[in-house]
Amino acid sequence: MHVSGTLKKPMRSQRKFVDLILDHVGQLCVIPAHDGGPQRGHDLGDLGIIEGAGIAIQNGQIAAVGQRDEVLDHYQANFIMDIAGRLVTPGLVDPHTHLIWAGDRAEEFEQRLEGASYQEIMAAGGGINHTVQQTRDASLTELVDQGKARLNRMLRHGTTTVEVKTGYGLNPEVELNMLNAIALLDAECEIDLVPTFLGAHAVPPEYADDPDAYVALLIEKMIPAAATWQAEHWPGPLYCDVFCEEGAFTLEQTRRILEAGQQAGMLLRVHADEFASLGATALAVEKGARTVDHLLATTPDDVARLGDAEQTIAVLLPATPFGLNVQNTAPARALLDANAMIALATDCNPGTAWCESMAMVLALATRALGLTPSQALAAATINAAYAVDRGAQIGSLEVGKLADLVVWDVSDYRHLSYRFGANLVQSVIKNGEIVV
Repeated sequence: MHVSGTLKKPMRSQRKFVDLILDHVGQLCVIPAHDGGPQRGHDLGDLGIIEGAGIAIQNGQIAAVGQRDEVLDHYQANFIMDIAGRLVTPGLVDPHTHLIWAGDRAEEFEQRLEGASYQEIMAAGGGINHTVQQTRDASLTELVDQGKARLNRMLRHGTTTVEVKTGYGLNPEVELNMLNAIALLDAECEIDLVPTFLGAHAVPPEYADDPDAYVALLIEKMIPAAATWQAEHWPGPLYCDVFCEEGAFTLEQTRRILEAGQQAGMLLRVHADEFASLGATALAVEKGARTVDHLLATTPDDVARLGDAEQTIAVLLPATPFGLNVQNTAPARALLDANAMIALATDCNPGTAWCESMAMVLALATRALGLTPSQALAAATINAAYAVDRGAQIGSLEVGKLADLVVWDVSDYRHLSYRFGANLVQSVIKNGEIVV
């Protein structure tokens, strides 16, 4: 384990003992919650910056945050970590990934560069169903090993919590195998995982002539099996997600699947408006979905709905149009004007966005979406934490929250989106332990 800075034992005093103190923090971004929730609209970007800060950590949680002299006046530690004027932020949170798969789609990437569209490739048997076949052929051990390599790269790039979807099995056996892989990875990796059941990712080839039969299988067998898995293997929430899109699931099918997920006790997420607006954003808001994701074809009326939504966060995925080599039309500025809640994610997947770096997403968000560096950072931390229902535990450096934080080898937060193509992480602390 590489430990940043200088470790030294403090002198004995009457100060309270903690496990770890971060001293000489140059710039600390607290990134506070607003009224116990995400930062909305043009309030997005409140970083709560403290210059010349210190942080006390005890039992994996943040015990104190403030000016270094104030922290050192009240706390001493078994170890002090000298940050030497560097930037410290909360750990990055990635609220939309398809992290578990087998194989790759490099050939399709080349086909798209030669002019083939995503829909044309999918209609020819490629796309999601190509990865489905490779994933069905893989063992649980192979899925875990490949997922672990991706998670370790994410951690080294500053991500400390990640949402992970199923969706490359598309049958009862492999979808449950993917849930088992998520649970094993959560237990074996430093990074925390949040599971989502995405049996409605695509219609598998064996149901191509009867999509409604696959929807019936989802509702009658696969969603109940996922709910049973949650009851037996997962202490937190399980999400149900649907890809509502031309060539995937219709609005009516999406409604039926989401209602079945709700009846099974799951929380909801929706893939919407990636290529066409079918009404899924309005449905997501109506059903109280936690997130609606993509939003490249979202209408002004749906932007207004998201501005009025109490629960539904707009998750924008700028790496996906970049990966597809198309214009990014997600209406980020309009969403802020409407007072919506925005989060950012990688959409890490083998077909359109093999991106394991949330820092790259920050760079893309400032250029393609028009977010400021502070807005992008808040969208990737506190708002992303609420997008996976963990905003009370992570996403900001507030007293009582888990000590998930990143020490960056820069002195100013703007460098995180200003620079790209290099890993600026100096150290990662997860649950109070130095893990990178």
